[in-house]
Amino acid sequence: QVQLVESGGRSVEVGGSLRLSCAPSVRPFSRSVYGWFRQAPGKEREFVALMRWRAGSNLYADSVKGRFTISRDNPTNMLYLQMERLKSEDTAVYYCAHATEYTTNPQAYDAWGQGTQVTVAS
Repeated sequence: QVQLVESGGRSVEVGGSLRLSCAPSVRPFSRSVYGWFRQAPGKEREFVALMRWRAGSNLYADSVKGRFTISRDNPTNMLYLQMERLKSEDTAVYYCAHATEYTTNPQAYDAWGQGTQVTVAS
């Protein structure tokens, strides 16, 4: 069972930048896909970005495309989400998750971190 620990969330001003980190407890599998999701108060959890670990292929939600970048560091197995030009609507708890399918459906993800709070204030 993969365990995930996110970090890096904090309060930031509109237009600012932030980098979230995700540390898996085990080395990625050949089929590992890692995703970032977020959940704002009163809203459903939504897809943000994902990456197929081995190939490095990625996918972004339209709302973050061009502003957020998902990346990985192979030697340390760390996953990152670089967030630029943050908006107030980016405020949410951000979760890192693991799956073996290349999908934006959160129900397909078999492991989740505890989440890290990102607050974007004007």
